[in-house]
Amino acid sequence: MGDRAVIAAQIERPPRSPVDVEARCHLEVPVVTKVPPLLDDGTPFPTTYWLTCPLAVVRIGRIEAGGGVKTAEAMIEDDPALGDSYRAAMDRYGDVRDALIPADHDGPRPSGGVGGSQGGVKCLHAHYADHAAGNENPIGAWVAPEVEPLNCTVPCVVEVDGDVVRNPEWIEPAHFQR
Repeated sequence: MGDRAVIAAQIERPPRSPVDVEARCHLEVPVVTKVPPLLDDGTPFPTTYWLTCPLAVVRIGRIEAGGGVKTAEAMIEDDPALGDSYRAAMDRYGDVRDALIPADHDGPRPSGGVGGSQGGVKCLHAHYADHAAGNENPIGAWVAPEVEPLNCTVPCVVEVDGDVVRNPEWIEPAHFQR
């Protein structure tokens, strides 16, 4: 199974750019991909690190549904050191992405920090993906204990009759805190 087919099954659609895996789980399945700032059709894309792992997506979705974005924004506002660290992560993210834009590109450009945010916490999935890709991201690090371990006992995708599909035997494993 190639990474592109695996990621397409994970995100349930074909990727719109080259596939560059930045992190894998213990089963060697992609968790995070690095997306170029301009998609195959030239569309600007602000999210450099894209979370593909269905387990992480589900767990982070629960955090967001429970008010996690507002909680993270309040933490940043209430803790000056955390706020500084957050802003540094946002600046680094934008700088890394912007450095990947060809110098001769004169069309629309992606903007913002993590996930294209112009200041607030836009998406915990994007912050966690940035963290899981090995970058310093205090919001991703804050989310990580609620997501990890990514302890699947079977892969989230399998090959069936030559096609890579979501594994019908995959279920969310019990979550435990480290």
